[in-house]
Amino acid sequence: MTIKIALPKGKLLAETAILLAKAGWEMDGYNEGLRNYRVKSTRFPDLMLKVFQEKDIPIQVAIGNYDIGICGLDWLEELTSKYPASAPIKIRDLGYGKGTLYLAASGDSAKMPSLTSLRSKSDIVRVASEYPNIAESFILNLRIKRFNIYPVWGAAEAYPPESATLALVAGNTDEKLFNNGLKSLCKVLNFSACVIANRKSWGQKDLSDILATLEKAKTEKSEIKLPEKVSAVKHFSIVAIDKDTVRIALPDGHQQKHTVELLNRAGIKLDDYPSPTGNRRPISNLEGVFIKVIRPQDMPLQVANCNFDLAITGRDWVTDHLNSFPSSPVQELADLKLGWVRIVAVVSKDVPADNIYDLQGFYAQNTAPIRVASEYVNIADKYARDNHLGMYRVIPTWGATEAFLPEDADLLIENTETGSTIARHNLKIIDTLFESTARLVGAKNKEYSSIKKARIDRIVGLLSKTVSK
Repeated sequence: MTIKIALPKGKLLAETAILLAKAGWEMDGYNEGLRNYRVKSTRFPDLMLKVFQEKDIPIQVAIGNYDIGICGLDWLEELTSKYPASAPIKIRDLGYGKGTLYLAASGDSAKMPSLTSLRSKSDIVRVASEYPNIAESFILNLRIKRFNIYPVWGAAEAYPPESATLALVAGNTDEKLFNNGLKSLCKVLNFSACVIANRKSWGQKDLSDILATLEKAKTEKSEIKLPEKVSAVKHFSIVAIDKDTVRIALPDGHQQKHTVELLNRAGIKLDDYPSPTGNRRPISNLEGVFIKVIRPQDMPLQVANCNFDLAITGRDWVTDHLNSFPSSPVQELADLKLGWVRIVAVVSKDVPADNIYDLQGFYAQNTAPIRVASEYVNIADKYARDNHLGMYRVIPTWGATEAFLPEDADLLIENTETGSTIARHNLKIIDTLFESTARLVGAKNKEYSSIKKARIDRIVGLLSKTVSK
């Protein structure tokens, strides 16, 4: 009997690897240098082990692709808050990966709300979070009259007070102060790593031997010392923003280096970007400009919602946004010619298809929906529809998408620079949808004061002139 287990990447990987080593699973390759999403256990050769982004694991276990998963209780509760009937069963806590979800607000005394004031507030309370389902459930329980939930890919702490009233963020237990000067209003959820199981598997498969090894390992003291966590930024200065201030969103992550080089060539100097301490409000030499660092995935929607006037994000994320909101005011102002990738369709090398037409023929007689996995859910949906793939189902992912083929998806819509990662996972590209580079985006048909319009035009002009050289 094969038992399928989903293991976490990211912050839980190191401690999970320690746990499984103590449990005697005798695994090779499940470590910080992970290069293959499929790992083997010498002790339990019948186990099918695959590594996912932690957020994907409760979903994969819930739909029955995996019998057991290891993830944080926070991501299990995020799924349970919306789909309580189909959520996996929590089997046991593992005692590591501890943290707390907090409802937090700007620590500036002039803007710091209380729970009582939020309940009586007549204006809309805006909440940014990676945990939109938990956030909505908690805000409803607080009896807040009017609210909007902003689902974000990350960096929720950057949004208050300018772009949101509150943020639901994760922190250490009993933490009071967070990055970007946020202070806790209240605790929402204590969490730690836990073992979860599919409801059907729990009733039909004998999982006792596997779970017994984990329970025994849990009680043993580890001799491996994990690296210490970097302390959070404890304060920042709130900058006054008026109707003439230009609000700019810059990307976090791997695009920061290229963005800094471009801005420097344009004569735009930044202080503390990239920030070694997690500051998301760098200072520039531009007069009347406020800058915030957020995820590129979130920028098109934030520009559309008028939280930013300009943003640097990829054409891929602009396209994904416009596929969902065709009438959005977001428009590309300049191709910045950096961060080049291809958006491609990918299948297993074992699939007898070298192009989309071959794939159409291969699945022509398919009675089950074709599973299309992607971070770009709207691009993936349009691609499957435009190419007449018949019945299909889009599976949202949060990275490590190569792990899904071939067991958990039939087709990927993915980005790549060289294609080497795709080939390394025994996959092949059968189509290129489009090429993507970083774009400067803004909102069309928006009225600005003469001062603000001049500032925006100057920034657009500086960057456009720089990339045209």
